[in-house]
Amino acid sequence: MTEVTSEPHIYMRHIRQAKLCAGGTRVWWKENGLNWSDFLKNGIPGETLLATGDPLALRPVEAARAERDGC
Repeated sequence: MTEVTSEPHIYMRHIRQAKLCAGGTRVWWKENGLNWSDFLKNGIPGETLLATGDPLALRPVEAARAERDGC
């Protein structure tokens, strides 16, 4: 069964669209217990980033929302 979520899946293109640097993002990923290699291959649910509570995590989610909504 596929999980239905309201937030889009986040990919590296959303990190770039949010103007976050890959090096800093990779460190942030590790600090938050997230798997960078898996993210690069498969992306990550937006909910997972938002659950960190870090305001910077909102930026790629907003980029993915804009892409999804055609903005």
